[in-house]
Amino acid sequence: STLIAFAAFGFLLLCTTLGQAAENHLPDRSHYSAPHAAVAPVVDGDASDAAWDRARWQTIGYRWLGPEYSAADFQGRFKVVWTGERIYLLAEIVDDILYDAHRDPLVQYWDDDCLEIFVDEDFSGGEHHYNHNAFAYHFSLDNQAIDIGTDRKARNYSHHTRSQWRQQGDKIIWEVSIDIYDDTYVDDGDNDPVALLAGKVIGLMVAYCDNDGSELRENFIGSESVPTGAKDRGYIDAGLFGKVVLGE
Repeated sequence: STLIAFAAFGFLLLCTTLGQAAENHLPDRSHYSAPHAAVAPVVDGDASDAAWDRARWQTIGYRWLGPEYSAADFQGRFKVVWTGERIYLLAEIVDDILYDAHRDPLVQYWDDDCLEIFVDEDFSGGEHHYNHNAFAYHFSLDNQAIDIGTDRKARNYSHHTRSQWRQQGDKIIWEVSIDIYDDTYVDDGDNDPVALLAGKVIGLMVAYCDNDGSELRENFIGSESVPTGAKDRGYIDAGLFGKVVLGE
């Protein structure tokens, strides 16, 4: 019947989509289920919001660049929740020296201490260097979010996000919210973020650029393994990202 044929077509389309996603991603990507937040956490660097209680921690522990480091120098982990409007991320960072040498947020932003959050709206993977197939937001210590635009220049995308961190003992508690845009996003255009629903799959990877006082960052540590190729290529290759499913 027509109904059976339509169902079979839908199943085939789903299998094809999943197969393409697998082909566009490195093996052994992390899988994370992000719980829905009935009440959105307040982005204020305070992790006491009830929404975070249901989310599990994910480690930022793969050394992509730089020498071995001590636990006092760096440790990191994060959680994710979502609402219908955006995703929220809580990071807990140990960094013994906070360093921001470049006051212009568009200059060598990756060489200052910064939290980097990579987002791929549909977990399609693939290249995203000078396009918006995915975003690589670099969150500076002054809470600005920088990525490369389609004009091949650094741009400020802080209007997509809210960011706030606080010192708590030897840790930084960093909260971020991010509006999710698909690959039709146009720089300087009129863009609307996508609405989020349970079951949606998003590509996500989190990293930290650590600099204790040098001209260039000393370490780059991420949440996903990079077994082959340049380990710092997440700003180009969304195939490195992990898989986040928006849960109930």
